[in-house]
Amino acid sequence: MPHQFRQILEQIAKAKTPGPSATFSVYHLLRALELIAKNPIGRAQLAAKLKVGEGAVRTIISRLRNARLVTTSKAGCALTEKGLDLWKDYQSLLVKVEIGKNELTVANCSSAVLIKNCARKLKSGMEQRDAAVIAGARSATTIISRNGHLAIPSVSDNIARDFPRAAEQILSLLKPREEDAVVVASADSMEKAENGALAAAWTLLNCE
Repeated sequence: MPHQFRQILEQIAKAKTPGPSATFSVYHLLRALELIAKNPIGRAQLAAKLKVGEGAVRTIISRLRNARLVTTSKAGCALTEKGLDLWKDYQSLLVKVEIGKNELTVANCSSAVLIKNCARKLKSGMEQRDAAVIAGARSATTIISRNGHLAIPSVSDNIARDFPRAAEQILSLLKPREEDAVVVASADSMEKAENGALAAAWTLLNCE
């Protein structure tokens, strides 16, 4: 994903505006882009799906519009050509799926995000877990694909052997390649699981 993609979304999320601080983060912007990319969507429906208040979604839409990423009409929000290009950049490095229960999940809802070619950026995995928990998840585990195996640093050098159900799901749903990373986040709702997985993934995209 180009540096421009990260910079644009970071700038939108951190923009200083009059009034109270924004009650959303980069992962809300990522999920908003995903929802808008599927079909034009109205403000109320977007707020409901993002689980944010009307004020927050109004700010999200305003900032995306000011960045020329979305347009608004009676049909709802839609991506501009620039927004579509940004969305393609997103899809070139991140793949998000809902994942079932396995040895690595601790709650009823879990989301997995594959981050392409970012395994080398992973250290202990604690930063990713902390980011996921702050975003609402109950836990998160980061897995890397290296030397033909899925591994969890300092935990397992071969999760197909140690956590076979998790390995089977990851391999079938995400098909990671060498040096890809995968975050599995669990939460009490799918929205929180997705937010947690995206927040953790963002820490890998953001480090050099």
